[in-house]
Amino acid sequence: MRKISIIFLILSSFNIYGQNGSKNFIDLNYIEVTGKAEMEITPDKIYIQIQLSEKDDKNKLTITDRENQMFKKLEEIGVDLSKDLVIKDISSNFKFYFLSKSDIFLTKEYQILVRDGKMASRIFLELEKIGVSNISIEKLDNSRIEEYRKETKVNAIKAARDKAELLIQSIDQEIGRAIYIMELDNVIGYASGAANNIRIRGVSSLYKSRSSDLEVDFEKIKLEYSILCRFELK
Repeated sequence: MRKISIIFLILSSFNIYGQNGSKNFIDLNYIEVTGKAEMEITPDKIYIQIQLSEKDDKNKLTITDRENQMFKKLEEIGVDLSKDLVIKDISSNFKFYFLSKSDIFLTKEYQILVRDGKMASRIFLELEKIGVSNISIEKLDNSRIEEYRKETKVNAIKAARDKAELLIQSIDQEIGRAIYIMELDNVIGYASGAANNIRIRGVSSLYKSRSSDLEVDFEKIKLEYSILCRFELK
């Protein structure tokens, strides 16, 4: 009885739908187009990774000594250690000590957040002066990235409608409501962990210059969205 009741409800729904004279969007005359929009934004969140290792220290300083030097230098150039620096990882080779009978070395990884290329370049240059050279750009991001994503998607839908209106001008029809919208593949370059794709313009001259005014020009974050739209034809 339960299965029969469910089938009856489904059939009743179809009957009501047919009596109202409505059409499925597949039965409507429509035009299908794809709209695309792009946006390039300047990163204002630059994550720098620094690694200190007792094993690689040329002056044989302990992690604590090198760390204190680094902290002092970072404060001198204006880095807020309490807000913008975190310790990501601490490790040692202690577990291999009894196998190799080698010295025990400690390694620490840090992450610094800076907001422009000028500060990033100063960190590279000033830390190199005190013997800290294992530094790299981990990722680039923007504090308003979600807002820019939404704006780019809206622009893609607008582009789809503009394209549809242009195409139907020659057949003397008008665009109606959108009856189907689907987001296609999108591209987000140089952001959200895509560190392997990061390129830095001017990096070849970074270590040749000792000017505190040197500013690294980072590649912009590229957003690209494609939206598939179907519009009813009047």
